[in-house]
Amino acid sequence: MVLQQKIGVRSVRLALGVLAGSAMLTGFASAQEQAIQRVEITGSAIKRIAAETALPVQRLSAETIARTGATNVAELIQTLPAMQGFTVDAIAAGTDSGGRVSASIHGIGEEYTLVLLNGRRVAPQGSGSSVNLNAIPLSAIERVEILTDGASALYGSDAIGGVMNFILKENLQTLSVEATYSQPGESHAGRQQNISITGGYGDLDTDRFNIMASYRHDERVQLKSTDRDFARTAYVPFGHNGTNYVYDRTSASTVPANVSVTFNDPKQPAIGFSPYLKKNGTCPTLNFESLANTATTQNCAFDFVSTIEIVPQSKRDAFFSKGTFRLTENVRLFAEAAWTRLDLTARIAPNTAPFTIATNSDMYRTNVLPYLTSAQAASVKSVSGNYRTYDWGTRDSNTVTDSQHFVAGAEGDIGGWSFNTGLTWSRNKFDEKYVGGYVLNNEFRAMLANRSFDPFAPIGAQSDATKALIEDSIFHGTVRSASTTLKGIDGHASRELFDMAGGKAQLAIGADYRQYHYEQSPSAAAAAGLIYNYNTPAAYDLERDNYGAFFELALPVVKSLEVTAAGRYDAITAVDNGITGKKMGKKESASTYKLSARWTPIPTVLVRGSYGTGFKAPSMLDIGQPLVNAGFTAGSFTCPPLGNDNYCRPGSAQYNVLSGGNENLSPEKSKQYTVGVRWEPNKTFVIGADLWDVKMRDKVSAISEQQIFADPVTFRDLFTTYTEPGTGNTYWAQKELSVNIGQTHYRGIDWDTTVTNRFAFGKLTSTLGGTYMLKADYTKAGTKNDWTSNLNIFGTDDDVVFRHIIRLSTTLETGAFTNSLIANYRNGYTDALATVRNLSTGKNESLRLEVPSFLTFDWQGRWILNKNASLRAGVKNIADRSPPLSLRNSSGHQVGFDPRYADPLGRTFYLTGNYTF
Repeated sequence: MVLQQKIGVRSVRLALGVLAGSAMLTGFASAQEQAIQRVEITGSAIKRIAAETALPVQRLSAETIARTGATNVAELIQTLPAMQGFTVDAIAAGTDSGGRVSASIHGIGEEYTLVLLNGRRVAPQGSGSSVNLNAIPLSAIERVEILTDGASALYGSDAIGGVMNFILKENLQTLSVEATYSQPGESHAGRQQNISITGGYGDLDTDRFNIMASYRHDERVQLKSTDRDFARTAYVPFGHNGTNYVYDRTSASTVPANVSVTFNDPKQPAIGFSPYLKKNGTCPTLNFESLANTATTQNCAFDFVSTIEIVPQSKRDAFFSKGTFRLTENVRLFAEAAWTRLDLTARIAPNTAPFTIATNSDMYRTNVLPYLTSAQAASVKSVSGNYRTYDWGTRDSNTVTDSQHFVAGAEGDIGGWSFNTGLTWSRNKFDEKYVGGYVLNNEFRAMLANRSFDPFAPIGAQSDATKALIEDSIFHGTVRSASTTLKGIDGHASRELFDMAGGKAQLAIGADYRQYHYEQSPSAAAAAGLIYNYNTPAAYDLERDNYGAFFELALPVVKSLEVTAAGRYDAITAVDNGITGKKMGKKESASTYKLSARWTPIPTVLVRGSYGTGFKAPSMLDIGQPLVNAGFTAGSFTCPPLGNDNYCRPGSAQYNVLSGGNENLSPEKSKQYTVGVRWEPNKTFVIGADLWDVKMRDKVSAISEQQIFADPVTFRDLFTTYTEPGTGNTYWAQKELSVNIGQTHYRGIDWDTTVTNRFAFGKLTSTLGGTYMLKADYTKAGTKNDWTSNLNIFGTDDDVVFRHIIRLSTTLETGAFTNSLIANYRNGYTDALATVRNLSTGKNESLRLEVPSFLTFDWQGRWILNKNASLRAGVKNIADRSPPLSLRNSSGHQVGFDPRYADPLGRTFYLTGNYTF
C-alpha cells in the first residue's frame, strides 16, 4: 500500500494530490490521470481545485485501499497512524457492543470524529454520535477523505477531532466480480472470505443517466482464546526483572460453587470459601486458588478466559446503489440507497448464577455448616452460592444490525451558483438474541429446589437425566431491540463574488436540519423475567432536533496567499421522552468559527494554518438515561467503608455498576489550530508535516472506578445499593454519572515523506509517515484541574495514546507485477497498574509492566493477467508477531493482551481475484 501525497502548489498536475497531511496511506492518482476541474473537498463547501486547500486532508484512493488487504472498512481505517482510541469488534466478547467498530482521529475519541457517507451524515449506533463502520459498504468505496482538523464551523456537532468522508463510486459502466480468501497460518480459526459484484449502466455524458449497484458478502470464523497461547487463560504466569509472578483475573463465580456467608453479629465479617477446596485441599479443573483471597475468604476462582472467543463469528451483507439523471446540461438529480446487515455471534464465559442456600436445607448442612465455627454457625444471617453454569455452555449472544441509508437530491449549477441539496433518511437498528448459555428462571429455581442438579458437583459430574433437564432449561430468544433514526434535509451553494489581486473571491452558504430518534425496547421474555438473574433492559423513546446554518468565504488576497473564514450557528432542542411525555435537559445553541490560510512563498513550498472553535452536544442518554444496571466493575475491590457492612461482598470482589444520565449537561467546547508546511522540490520527492492542537472544556466525564473505590468517603454520593435478581441479596454498587467539568489538551504532528524513483525495470515508491504525539493530557474524571496524561502510559481512562505510530510503505511496479512491503510500528508504553502475586515471597505486589513496542511487516503482490483480470496475494504479520503481554483489566473479556492495539490473528495469508467484464 502506497501513500503518495502530492502538494499541488506549482500546477494543476498535482491538483487532487494536495489533500495533505496524509499519514502515508494516501495513494493519489498521477498527474496525467487528473482532470482540471473544481471539486468539493472534505472540510470545505466551496468548489475549488484541490491544490488550493489550506486544510490537512488525507486521501485513500481505490488502489490504496486494495493494497492494504483490508477485509472491511474498520480494518482499513484503524491502520492509519492518525487513528487511536477507537473501538474494535473483538470488544464484542464481553460487552453489548454488538460488534460496533469506530474511528477516532488522534486519540481524541470516537465520539469526536464525524463520519460521512458521500458528504452526508449517517445514523449513529446508540443515542450519541459514534457511527458503526460496519455500516459502510467497502466494495462501493471510490476513495476516502480524512480531515484531521476540527470542522464544527461547517458540519456542526461531533467534528472536534476531524471528519471521515467515504465517497462511493458513480457513473460506472463496467461489471466486476471480486473474491477474497483469508487464512491465519495456525488454523482455520479466524478464517475470512468474501465475494462482491459491482456494476453500472448508462453514461451521464451520452445517455443522460447512470445506475450503479454493488453487493458484497463477508464471513468470518470465530477465534477462540485457546487457539492462541497468549490469550488462553485468566491465570497468567510471567517473569519480570528476574522474578516470577502470576497475574490473576479469574472469577469467584465458579463450578463447583463458592459460598458467601453473612452474620447477624456485627463483629463477624462476611466470609467466603469453596467447599470443594475445604474438603480436598485443592481446586478442581479450570479453577485456581484465588490470589484475591483475604483473611476472610478461601475461594477457588474459575478460569473464564479458557471458555471465551477473542474474535467473534460474523457474517456481513452490504448493498449500495446510486442512480443519477442529468435533468439539464447543468443540473443532475440523484438517489442513493445503502443497506448493510451484520450478523455477529459472540461467545463468552458461562453465566454467573448466584443462588440462595436455606439454613435448614441439606445443601447447607452438607456444604456450609461443616466449615463454620460454632460462633459463626450460631450467628448466620444469609448464605448464598456463587455458581458458574458451565454445564449450560457459554453465553452466546447473536446481534443482527441493519443499517439503512437513503438520500435523494439534486446538484449542479444555476445562475452562477454551484449547489447541492438532499433529503436523508438513515437508520441503524439491531436485534439482540440469546442463543445459548442463558438459563430459564423458573426451570433453574425448580432444579435447585428439588436437587435435580448439584451446584457443588465438579465439572462433568452431572447425570444424564440432569443433562437432559439442562438442555431444556436454556433460553433462546430476543432480549432487546434498539434503533437510531436520522431524518434530515440539507442544502448549500457556492459562487464567485468579485475580483481580487489573487483571483476571484468565493462564497458558500448552507443550512441543514436533522432529527434523531433513539428507541430501545426489552423483549416480552426479558420483561417477564424469564431469564435467571437477568436485569431487564430499560425502555427508551428519545428524540431531539438540530438546526444549523453556515457560511464560508475564501479571499485570494494575492496570488500566493488565500484566507478563508467560516462560521456556523447551531440550535439543539431539549430531549423529548416519548415514554413519559416530558422534555429532558434544555435547549442549547452554539456558534463556531474557523479561520484558515494557505501561502506559497515559492512555487515548491506551501505553508498553511487554521484556527477555530468546535462543540459537541451530549448524547440523549447522557442527558436522559435513568439509573440502570451496567454490569460489574472491571477490577476487584474490598468493601467500601460506608457504614453498613451488610452490603459488603466477602473479601475482594467485583461490584455492580449502575449508570445514569444528567439533565444539566451542556455541550462540550473546543479551541484548535493547525500549522503545516509542504515542500516538493521536484517530481520525485515530497515532504510535509502538520502541527495540530486541540483543547476541550466542559468535557463530559465520569469518575473512574479506581478513583471511587480508592476514596469511597469523598465519593460517597457515587455509591448506591443493588439487589441481585437471583438471590435477593443487596450489595453496594457504584454509580456512573456524567458531569461537565472535564478538560483535555491534545497536540501532535502528522508527517510524511514520499520518494519516487524510476528505473529501467520499473517504478519504486517509498512513503514513510506517521503521527508524533506531543501531548495527551486530561483532567481526571470528576475534577476540574487535576491533570494527568495517558501519553505512553495506561491512564485512568483505561486507554493509551502512543507517541509514535509509524508506517513505511514501499512499492515496486514492474509492468504487470506490483509488490508492496509495509512496516507498521507502535512504540512501547507503561501498562496499567496491576496486582500480581510474587511467587518467591507468596505476597501480592502492585506492578506496572513496560509493554514493548510492536512492529509487524505485511507483503502484497499484484499480477495483472490482462485488461480484465488480476490477482492479489498477500501476507499480514509476516513474522507472526504475537501481541505483547498486557495486564490491563478493561475493554472486553480478553486477558493477557490488549486487542485494541495488536491483532490476535497472527500471520495471515490472503488471495484476491478480480475480473471485470
